[in-house]
Amino acid sequence: MSIEITNESDVEIDTDRVLLVAQFVREQLKLHPMVDVGIMFIDEAPMTDLHVKWMDEPGPTDVLSFPMDELRPGDEDSVSNSGILGDIVVCPQVATLQASAAGHQMIDEILLLITHGMLHLVGYDHAEPKEEEEMFGLQREILAAFYESEAK
Repeated sequence: MSIEITNESDVEIDTDRVLLVAQFVREQLKLHPMVDVGIMFIDEAPMTDLHVKWMDEPGPTDVLSFPMDELRPGDEDSVSNSGILGDIVVCPQVATLQASAAGHQMIDEILLLITHGMLHLVGYDHAEPKEEEEMFGLQREILAAFYESEAK
């Protein structure tokens, strides 16, 4: 997988850990090793612009996902097709506020948002309660396994 990480924000980001979690999520979702994903960190003003343009909602948001080839996760027998998975855009200032409210480190919020964004890229959503339960449950499982793998 080609994972391109760009930080256009004023906030320092541990891009090594971002890359590790993106690779881990790729493996957990059984995505083809040749799928491409872009991860970009931007400040509040450009995130507000994207949020208004694409979601018709005011103010900045934490993460937006822009799927490209509508790839879906692989299964136990095979990986997904190759292609362009899409882009994830994160606002670290919003992530910092959310991390503070949740009582954890900003990088942990960033890793959660990258995982969340990648799930959106492969078709998961949380508009309906059943979808939310499925997506957030998978998100928790993947992150728990990631932190466990880091501890080893």
